[in-house]
Amino acid sequence: MKNHDIVEKNVGILIVFICIAISFGALVEIVPQFFVEANVEPVAGLKPLGPVELEGRDIYIREGCHVCHTQMVRPLRAEVERYGHYSMSQESVYDHPFLWGSKRTGPDLARVGGRYSDEWHRAHLYNPRNVVPESNMPSFPWLFDNVVHGDRTAIKMRALRTVGVPYTDEDIAKAGEPFVGGRVKEIDALVAYLQQLGVLVQQKR
Repeated sequence: MKNHDIVEKNVGILIVFICIAISFGALVEIVPQFFVEANVEPVAGLKPLGPVELEGRDIYIREGCHVCHTQMVRPLRAEVERYGHYSMSQESVYDHPFLWGSKRTGPDLARVGGRYSDEWHRAHLYNPRNVVPESNMPSFPWLFDNVVHGDRTAIKMRALRTVGVPYTDEDIAKAGEPFVGGRVKEIDALVAYLQQLGVLVQQKR
């Protein structure tokens, strides 16, 4: 009992023991997951993002979409009934950085692909209140004017390949083709990215 009192009354010692307890918990619960092969094998049909979708993902991050929208459906009944199949690590093996998140101001977008038309997404991003009157999401009208030049897309693909994303030499060589002539606006790239989210798992339901 005396030793217990010493620990409780000394904040420094208590912090050390708390850190040790958390470290052991992480060691037991988290580390083994890295060695479960099923957790790191890509879900069937998963391919790296194409050039347009890759640029769209970067726009998604730049505009802070991930701050208000998670891409992680928890394995809870209410979540699964609202959003669809719970998120799996196999879907995100090519995501760098991953965008699962924990702060959900807007709805989760993990399964948004194919749920709405391209036109709906465009109207929603131009002025969310046009399609969801009670929305407090900001408008993004500049996406309709800004052009994606794609001059750095190949560089991004090479960087992603170094961390395990299986882009081929041909993929990298053709990375700039969709952007020739200023054909792709930022809105096009962002909608393309949104429309592929969760589609593979939705198809299995």
